[in-house]
This record gives sequence, structure tokens and C-alpha cells, in this order.
Amino acid sequence: MDAERPSDLNLEGLVHDLNNVFETISEAADLIAGDANWVPLSATIHRSVDRGRRILGSYLETTRGSLELETIIESAIGFTNDFVQAIKRPPIEFTVEVEPGVRLPGVGPAWERVFMNLFLNAAQIVKKGCRIDVAAVRAAGGVVVTVADNGPGIPPEILPKIFTPRFSTKADRSGLGLHIVQSIVTRYGGAVTAANRESGAGAVFRIEVSAAQEAATS
Repeated sequence: MDAERPSDLNLEGLVHDLNNVFETISEAADLIAGDANWVPLSATIHRSVDRGRRILGSYLETTRGSLELETIIESAIGFTNDFVQAIKRPPIEFTVEVEPGVRLPGVGPAWERVFMNLFLNAAQIVKKGCRIDVAAVRAAGGVVVTVADNGPGIPPEILPKIFTPRFSTKADRSGLGLHIVQSIVTRYGGAVTAANRESGAGAVFRIEVSAAQEAATS
């Protein structure tokens, strides 16, 4: 235990320091809210800070529970809408078809990161008229979630490398988003794959979580 403690303290210290940064950002958002023209931006900043705090806090979370998938998707959509608004892109059209009561194992903010990264990946590729279809069903082996977009699809030569860390076709991108998706999904005993839609243009990401993993959080 003693050997692990310095690492724990380093993480706790990092979370503490970043929360101070978030507090400064929140105070700045309060200041600009004094001008009615900046109230919408102030609200967006506050929502983003709250999400950042939840994600950061998940690194210290030791009790694994679960959240309903619909709640996780709703939060991820909210973040994505704030993002595209901030960079002055047209809004994204979302369709969500999730069986009631579907839950995912683990920590809620971690799964929010999964879907935020998938949504942002689509938003960055489809500049106008972006549509994202999210569906989740209980299958014989557990839960299957799909996230599909109406973009150009994934070139066949890229598919085998798409989850590789720091792999990107754009020089100004970190290439970490989809790797983060895969890392979180596998952490909770699931699997994620990427493909092109069978009908129409676009990419589709498929997440499978075993029934045993879902039952463990019920």
C-alpha cells in the first residue's frame, strides 16, 4: 500500500489543482454574465466546467455503479451541442432509440467520455448537415449500442488503425479520441468495432457489453 500511496497523492493533487482552474473559469463565466449579450456563453462555460469536474472526479471514483444509458447519452449530446455552437457549426441532428432501463457498468462520466468522443468525431468530419443515430438494444449476449453518422465513411485502409493511439488523418488532431473510446469500453469488459454503414454513406461504431457485466451493476 505504501508503494502505491505517492501515485494516489499525485492524482489527488492533480484533481485538486485542476478543480482550482475550473473554479477560476467559473468565476470568469459569472463576470461575463453581467452583460446580457454574454449570458448564453456564460451558461455554456458553466455546463462545460461541470462536465469537466465530473470527468475529473471519475478518476478518483472507487465505487463502480451504473447509470441508465439514456441519461449518459443525454449528457453527451448536451456537451456535443455546446461544442458545435462554440465553434459556430450548424447544429447536429440526433436520433436516439434506446430500450428503457438499459444500463452500462462502471462510472457514468467514463461512459459520457465514450459517447462524447464518438459524437465529436462525427461532428469534426461532417461539417454541415451532420446526423448521428444512436440505438441500443438488449441482445442475447448482453447490450449492443450503435452510433452511426451520415459522413463519408471510413476508408478501408484506415479501419485497422482507427483505434491506434495518436493515429489521425489530420495534422491538427491528437488522434486520441477513438483510442480513449476503446480503452474505456474494454476496461468495463466490452468491445467496440468500427465499420461503414451497409446502406447509405457513413460510419458506424458498435459497442457490445456482456450480460454478465450489465447484471453486475443492476
